[in-house]
Parts: sequence; C-alpha cells; structure tokens
Amino acid sequence: MTLVDSARAFLDREGRLVERRLAAVLFDGADPAGAVAAAAAYRNADGGFGHGFEPDKRCPASLPIDVECALDVLVVAGAPAPGWVPQACDWLASVAAPDGAVPLAFPVIEGYPRADHWSDWTYAPGLNPTAGLAGRLHQLGVTHPWLDQATEWTFSRLEAGFAEDAHSLSEVLLFLAAAPDRVRADALAAQVGGWLAKLQFFRADPDDPGYGLTPLHFAPTPDSPWRPLFTDAAVDGHLDRLARDQQPDGGWPITWEPPSQASTVEWRGIETLRALRVLRAYGRL
Repeated sequence: MTLVDSARAFLDREGRLVERRLAAVLFDGADPAGAVAAAAAYRNADGGFGHGFEPDKRCPASLPIDVECALDVLVVAGAPAPGWVPQACDWLASVAAPDGAVPLAFPVIEGYPRADHWSDWTYAPGLNPTAGLAGRLHQLGVTHPWLDQATEWTFSRLEAGFAEDAHSLSEVLLFLAAAPDRVRADALAAQVGGWLAKLQFFRADPDDPGYGLTPLHFAPTPDSPWRPLFTDAAVDGHLDRLARDQQPDGGWPITWEPPSQASTVEWRGIETLRALRVLRAYGRL
C-alpha cells in the first residue's frame, strides 16, 4: 500500500467528514460543494462558527478561530465564498475590539473541555487570528467593512514592529501574501527574514522532536512567496521528516495534548491531510 493509500485509508476510518470531503476534492476531483457543506455544519445561528471546529476546545459557541477553520475549508477546496461568509464577517465585526482586532476565543470556552494551552491568553485580540482571518478573506475575494478595518489594523500593527511567535507569523504571512495594498505588504514582507530569527515555536531543525511550526508550515508549496526564506537543504530535510512521520496506521502524529481522545483523532486527520497536501505540492507523492 502506498503512502497515499494508507493515509486515505486512515482518513476513511478516523477522519472527520470535513477532512474526508476535502480529500475527495483534492485527490478524486470531487465537487467542492461537499466540503463546503461539511464546514457549514459547524455554523451557529449568530453567523459564527463553533462546535470544536478547531478541536482543542469543545465549546459550541461561536469563536473567531472556528470562523478561521471554516474559511480554510473554502481556501483548500478552491471554493467560491458562499452566502455565509458575509454573515461570518458581520459576526466578527460584532465581537471585535473598536479597532477591528479579534481574539482567538472568549471565556465561554472555560465551561467545556479544552487543552491546557487554551487559557486567558486566547481572549486578547491580536495578529493571531486577525491577520489570518483577513488574509483568508482577501484570498477569497471578499469585501466587507470589517475586513477593511481588520486590514488597516494589521498593517498598522506590523508597521510598528513584530515580536510574536511562529503561530502569529503564519497568520501574518497569509495576510501579506493576499493583502491588496502591495506597496505596504511588500515593504513588510522584506522584513520577514529578520522576524524568523527570533521566533518562539519555530522548529528549524527537522530532527527536533518537539512542538513547533516548520518551514513547511510557512511555505507549504514550492511556489509560495516564502519559499526563498529557507535553503533547499532545510526544506528537503523537513520533507524527509514529514514523510518519515507517517505512522503504521497511515495517519500522522501530533506533538501536543488535546483535551480528549476524540480531539486527538480529529487533529490527526487534520495533520494527515496537511501532510498529503505538502508532500504532493513538493512532488514527494
């Protein structure tokens, strides 16, 4: 059985419906509408998304991080923005700070199972997730007053300097690649190499067994604008490591502690699909 076959078998056994529908789009040519419908199942009446779309917290209430997960499905599937996207933007506007920034989560998560790292730091508005939400919406060609405000806030925040972790940088890179104002975006993009040198949670060494984001998170395809930040040797080393990390059951592991067995399996499905996408993009399948 090939790497792809065993990974697809893992997703068929263990993956959420949304990852299975995305895999069908990416590998079988299925209609993206199925993946979009699977994402819509996480939608709430207020226009936001919840229900543990990001599996590290099981809270049903709408959270910005879960809106981001829904937008990711559209981007990965290559689907046009459905009618719920403007309504999700309306919801983001309703929970944003006066300057437009949003947090990852709210204290409502404390009433439900959650990973230990989902604590009060996630209640502070920041680049993670505001920049990533704005970047995904720009990728989808969305226009909305909240997006205008979030875009200006992100630019202004970055122009004042960047001193955050790898997760925030991954959100920022999505924003800088998609922001319509290329003059401001390109000026900031020129500084990214310097930001990399000081990142917490950046796993530069492919043999490092610990938790962190790798060059493949920042440059998941060889035509990514961020691919030139990394040497060929670094990228090849991480691709080798990614391929080696496939487990005997066909799925990929995770390096943190989710709040439940169900969350762990869901995350493994997410990571398995990510690994397949990256390995295929770099010609490793």
